[in-house]
Amino acid sequence: MDLSHLPWKKSTRSSGNGACVEVAITDDAVYVRDTKDRSLPAHRFTAAEWDAFIGGVKDGEFDR
Repeated sequence: MDLSHLPWKKSTRSSGNGACVEVAITDDAVYVRDTKDRSLPAHRFTAAEWDAFIGGVKDGEFDR
């Protein structure tokens, strides 16, 4: 599936070394891809999955 037409946004927390991700949000999914190798397939999440992930981040679920 060609996703090149999607409005990709790079994380504002990305460093200048290329170690970052880009996100594209559509009506039915959220896509995440690696900016270092855009030829790799993007990960696709439903809105509910993405909301659960963001909630976990905000709650510190992934903190070390």
